[in-house]
Amino acid sequence: MSSQPDDSGYRVTYVGHATILIEIGGVRLLTDPVLRQRVYHLRRRSTPVPEHLLAGVDAVLLSHLHHDHLDLPSLRRLGTGTRLIVPNGAGALLRKHGFSRVEEMRKGERTSVGGVTVTATYALHDGGRGPFGIQADTLGFIVGDRLVDGKPSIYFAGDTDVFPAMADMAGSLDLALLPVWGWGPTLGAGHMDPQRAAEAAQLLAPRLAIPIHWGTLYPLAMHHISPLFLTQPPQLFAQFMARMAPAVEVRVLQPGQHYTAAFAE
Repeated sequence: MSSQPDDSGYRVTYVGHATILIEIGGVRLLTDPVLRQRVYHLRRRSTPVPEHLLAGVDAVLLSHLHHDHLDLPSLRRLGTGTRLIVPNGAGALLRKHGFSRVEEMRKGERTSVGGVTVTATYALHDGGRGPFGIQADTLGFIVGDRLVDGKPSIYFAGDTDVFPAMADMAGSLDLALLPVWGWGPTLGAGHMDPQRAAEAAQLLAPRLAIPIHWGTLYPLAMHHISPLFLTQPPQLFAQFMARMAPAVEVRVLQPGQHYTAAFAE
């Protein structure tokens, strides 16, 4: 396993879909862990998630209750004593299933993990657990805050469409992890396609943008019938970014790849 990034920087590993390992300030955070090869009708395209990526996770950030973001068997793999930072309204479900360290947040609230600030942000997306399940908020998260803890700022958007208040984050972000697709050949409401994700990047104005939420999960046999949705979104995002937000660097990571950055300011 590679060494920890320098304290002035960070490392992000694209595990797949909306699952990102963020290493910053000696802390390891995992977003929306979906670690199985099969989640209901969805199959995993990438190879199994290696154990070393899951070792020593300090906290999990959960954006919302949808099954492709909050997967109970994947959370059990991390352990029921893992600290879970979740949207308001999601705690009861997790406590019911034996998770003992659950912290609910509303947009605008802050917490700290090992000295690294975590701020909950608004997300424009349905937060329910299926059509008849419980309802909860939907969140994004900003990890790190140069003014508060001296760490780089990483925005994990979770699942969201573009919303005007993204512009309020402009100028403060080192990295934006932006969803550019989903798990099928079409998208429902509350998602961003590559062009919408580029519009979000225009508003956010981060130093760097990495596309996520693509290339991992697919409905059974759909990768044979309509395979382009598994490969095209990040390339299309990069093309839109070159026209719409050329000042923002774009890095495309395949599932399992990582990016490391160090800043001295």
